[in-house]
Amino acid sequence: MFKGSKPNKIDNWVCVLERGTEYEVELAKSYLSSLKIPSNILSKRDSSYSLNIGEMSMVYLYVPVEFEKKARKALRQLDESEIDEDDDDFPKDEDEEI
Repeated sequence: MFKGSKPNKIDNWVCVLERGTEYEVELAKSYLSSLKIPSNILSKRDSSYSLNIGEMSMVYLYVPVEFEKKARKALRQLDESEIDEDDDDFPKDEDEEI
């Protein structure tokens, strides 16, 4: 039925992030904005069915072509910092030194 939702091709803009929920893309947009990287969101979410997962709800984050490398690097660093923070949530073994 569905072959997969793909980001639209928009002149001079490139998709740097695809997610199934709007809040993830909003957070990334806010983060890029704090770094002075312009971005825009394109949502393919079908509001008539209130879907928020799957192919009918994909949300895309676009940046101007000239900001692509900087944006991808920033988003990669953001993902890595979230992984590091998640590791801190796990309790340490009693024998393990802190």
